[in-house]
Amino acid sequence: MNRATAVNAVLALAVAASTASGDLGAGRSIGDQSIVSFRWDPPLWFSIPLGLAAGAAIWSRRHRTLVAVALAAWVTLGAFVAVNVAQYRFAEHARSRRATAAATAVASLVVGAGIWRLGGPDAAVPLTAAICLAPALLGLYAGTRRELIAGMRERAERAEREQHERVLRARSDERAQIAQDMHDVVTHRVSLMVLHATALEASEGRDAAAIGKRIGTIGREALAELRSLVEVLCTDGDAPLVPQPGLADLAGLVEDSRRTGMRVTLRLVDEQGSRPPALVEHAVYRVVQEALTNVHKHAGDAESAVVVRRTPEALHLSVTNGRARAPVPGLPSGGHGLLGIAERIRLLGGELTAGPTPDGGYRVTAEVPL
Repeated sequence: MNRATAVNAVLALAVAASTASGDLGAGRSIGDQSIVSFRWDPPLWFSIPLGLAAGAAIWSRRHRTLVAVALAAWVTLGAFVAVNVAQYRFAEHARSRRATAAATAVASLVVGAGIWRLGGPDAAVPLTAAICLAPALLGLYAGTRRELIAGMRERAERAEREQHERVLRARSDERAQIAQDMHDVVTHRVSLMVLHATALEASEGRDAAAIGKRIGTIGREALAELRSLVEVLCTDGDAPLVPQPGLADLAGLVEDSRRTGMRVTLRLVDEQGSRPPALVEHAVYRVVQEALTNVHKHAGDAESAVVVRRTPEALHLSVTNGRARAPVPGLPSGGHGLLGIAERIRLLGGELTAGPTPDGGYRVTAEVPL
């Protein structure tokens, strides 16, 4: 049994007992004058079933029935607690403000008639307001608040689902792009192997060792690239037999950004001497490309710095820009670029972080193990 059910059960029992006892006579009179329409001492065979009916209406959440039973209990037993609860419950759960107003008006007439007859308007107005109007207003507030919270929770859950779907879609798109890149790289290497094999055949044994060594090197590089993407789902489609851009193309990328008016510097530090895998190179290229695009979109002509440092263990990258000066208007921003390149880096076993800097700029960093 959940909390709401338990509270409803306790309330039903309490109202049933209160109604059956006529609120212990607290609402039957004003001074020595009886308010109830029937001047009698209600027998148990009448009061107990009426109390059980009020409790059953609360338990079953039949709010219109509860209002009718509560008014009957007021007229015959002078039980006002049931009227309080009925007005609150009806107003809390009613879908129509008109229905609430109508129910409150009827209840006010029934309750106020007896009080007016004995105590006049000075007694009828405040007592009727306390018994009928105040619980109805409180019920309206509680119902509106509950609907507002439910709506906010639904919107938050929907926004969370949509964000999750956007992340999954960005990851899927990036995986497909990685598979496309892998197709390009491997196809290029295999085509080189075929060309070298043809050259070996045409040479009739001359330079066989050198050509065979080159074929072996190309094959090992292709296998290394395939092993690095064993979890990537490939998509069908033809791709041009050209390698994807890598570290050697960063200078051209930075130069293109400078032509648009951006102030960008590039620094390459290689502590290893040999080239990293082509897939790693292309991933780093994509990170720099996306980061510079975001600088152009959101930071205008802010000064930016691209630093790529290769160590024996990993390839480190940072793209940092200063405080935004004049953002370029009208450029689209889907918000998926960083998600995509973060997924690309993650699939290579690395990590990408992005966030504001203390001086008001922005920094994107990535580290890919080698």
